[in-house]
Amino acid sequence: MNQRLSIFLLAASVSASAVALSGCETNTATGRQIFTMGSSIEDDQKIGAQEHPKIIQQFGGVYDDPNVTSYVAIIGARMAAASELPHIPWRFTVLNTDELNAFALPGGYVYITRGLLALAGNEAEVAGVLGHEVGHVTARHTAERQGDATLAGLGAAVAGLLLGDAGGQLANTVGSGYVQHYSQSQEFEADTLGARYLGRTGYQVHAMADFLSKMRDYSALQNKIAGRPANAVDQSDFFASHPRTLDRVQKASAEAAQQSGSGTALNRDAYLQTIQGMTFGDDPAQGVVRGRTFIHPKLLFRFEAPEGFRLINQTDAVLATGPNGAMAKFDMETRQSGTPTDFLRRTYGQKASLQNLETIDVNGMAGATATARGQTSAGAADIRLIAIKQDDRIYQFTFATPTSVTARLAEPLQRMTYSLRAITAAEAAAVKPWRVQVQRVAAGDTVAALSARMAMPEHKEDWFRTLNGMAAGDQVQAGQMVKVVTDH
Repeated sequence: MNQRLSIFLLAASVSASAVALSGCETNTATGRQIFTMGSSIEDDQKIGAQEHPKIIQQFGGVYDDPNVTSYVAIIGARMAAASELPHIPWRFTVLNTDELNAFALPGGYVYITRGLLALAGNEAEVAGVLGHEVGHVTARHTAERQGDATLAGLGAAVAGLLLGDAGGQLANTVGSGYVQHYSQSQEFEADTLGARYLGRTGYQVHAMADFLSKMRDYSALQNKIAGRPANAVDQSDFFASHPRTLDRVQKASAEAAQQSGSGTALNRDAYLQTIQGMTFGDDPAQGVVRGRTFIHPKLLFRFEAPEGFRLINQTDAVLATGPNGAMAKFDMETRQSGTPTDFLRRTYGQKASLQNLETIDVNGMAGATATARGQTSAGAADIRLIAIKQDDRIYQFTFATPTSVTARLAEPLQRMTYSLRAITAAEAAAVKPWRVQVQRVAAGDTVAALSARMAMPEHKEDWFRTLNGMAAGDQVQAGQMVKVVTDH
């Protein structure tokens, strides 16, 4: 027996021993065996409690509306009570972000965004979303992913012994990619469990499929606004991390209906009354995008992107996507001493070779700018770095332009830099949040007339139809309750 084969058998033996020590468990929700590294639901709860504050900070805090948050908590508690883990301390949180998302941490921490609530059309759809996330918790999918990651790591160790470091790195890459998100089978399992809990609580189980269709319509609208193919919905952030297809959700709903039955409750009017007045889009406390302008009424500044660019407000930065793969990023650092030139050297000088470093003045604020070369997904790019100081605050613009369009975009991006300015208290007070207003359709109302009331500057009818689950050609009926987004 050669030495390399001996090492392989020893490593395989260690892998098998690790699996045996960690053990498998039969999950009470799914009835199948999963490898969990021997962790318990109590361990899951500790992880959830540890990560919960980080989630709150990352997603803009908790949405401050007791009517909405208590309503969601009641629906979530109903789903949890129908699950196989009714007695753990479940916690349901509404996050103050316009992103459309829902997810769960181990141990019963479930999150849903106000952006997703704005799209939902009834209580059953929200219950389906929460039930799906409860399903991930009861199936212990996170613990299973950790177990799979451990097996992948053991496999990488064996591959490293046989193939050398390159083999180990390859196995690690493959393993980490496999467990990065829930697998399709885990998503289908969570759909089946969510539909089961819907049936047990008297909701219409097919509400899950209805809402997934709305999510896909919403993604298609976002693609249309961004100039991408409308049918590229599976490339959106939500569907990339939630690999689900409509036929799978319909199949899960049908199976759950056979096992647990299907109720009839949708509770549409009660739901719409609850989200009446809910913030839609950006919260002014985090800054707002209005067309090509970003305004921060709390920090008293604004700037404007060039024509052809689209602004995206994130928790920690504002992104701008432009033509031919051009991109811009705006963010901010506080409690900064020294000059903007010092800041650029300190922040970027160790990472890149800064060229053309010079000082500038931006509307009375001291600034500095430099260039560098970089690489983006579109290929080689020219990088322009800008730092602008106001008191102890540093504003940063980072522009990345493919080399073929740098010259053409130089002046528009320069105008973006010099559009940064302070705003007055009166200008800040004039910035109002968009809100969901629920209206009852009056006789003579039309889709066109109702869409004209939407606060969005463009695609008003598309927005109206998407938020109200209306296909092209559908018309409103007198007495029907609909959602309209207004700025007053």
